[in-house]
Amino acid sequence: MSKIGVHSFVWSAGSSKADLEVALKNTHELGYDLIEFSYLDPRQVDVSWLAGRLKELGLNVAISMGLPPEGDLTSDDATVVKNGVDILDKAVELTRDLGGSKLAGILSSAHGKQERALTKQAWDTSVSAFTGVADRAKTAGVTLNLEVVNRFESNMLNTAAQGMAYIEDVGASNVFLHLDTFHMNIEEADVGLAIRHAADKIGYVHIGESHRGYLGTGTIDFAAIFDALVAIGWDDYVTFESFSSAIVDKDLSVKTGIWRNLWTDNIALARHARQFITLGLETARLKAELVKTAHRPD
Repeated sequence: MSKIGVHSFVWSAGSSKADLEVALKNTHELGYDLIEFSYLDPRQVDVSWLAGRLKELGLNVAISMGLPPEGDLTSDDATVVKNGVDILDKAVELTRDLGGSKLAGILSSAHGKQERALTKQAWDTSVSAFTGVADRAKTAGVTLNLEVVNRFESNMLNTAAQGMAYIEDVGASNVFLHLDTFHMNIEEADVGLAIRHAADKIGYVHIGESHRGYLGTGTIDFAAIFDALVAIGWDDYVTFESFSSAIVDKDLSVKTGIWRNLWTDNIALARHARQFITLGLETARLKAELVKTAHRPD
């Protein structure tokens, strides 16, 4: 049975102890199994305290991030690539030190709209650099989950198939796909088919609506997505992600174009999301059972 997570930006974009405590308590009290943090700077966060609180509350943790331009693994500048590798290595260490096992996000290239198409050389440079990170992450017990994002946030991995090709080239057993329904709704020919096709390479799943607000109030066909997740036997984390201009992270909000206030009550939003995901997966399981059941006359 799938476990359900929530992105911490539903609660706050801050990283003070008080902000983190509110995020942890809300996540726990609403019955979520995991909290996802965008990369936290260990110089500004008491990592041992946070790891202890996660353990006390019985919460798992995932870390997500996007590489900055100065850490782009596709760069033709070796110094930039090395900086990206250092950033990823530190993120792996943070994930491990918090007691988590999943690092996710835009890890193979810079996060943001690019003005030119990716070259084969850039792809190969990224693969080469990422392979070393994957080896060290494996030693740390951390999986690297490559987020497949839309064309306005990356020029590299826009579809699950592209992500699978990159994973094949890297050749590491601890590298998987991080699929996000918001992005898939833009780029995939059929989201359900893409999930089925990528089944054994999926490591993490984000559930988000087409406008980033309340689930079920946009254009995404969630029934088809839940059907696909049940069909592939997905029993790992499904994490709710939503952004609003009510809670602003300066860097991420600009890159992801969060200009509208799609919600104000984050408790109501998160409670609804957990119920929506739980019911969606349960309904998909019931449908799957029905189509496999042969009713013979008594």
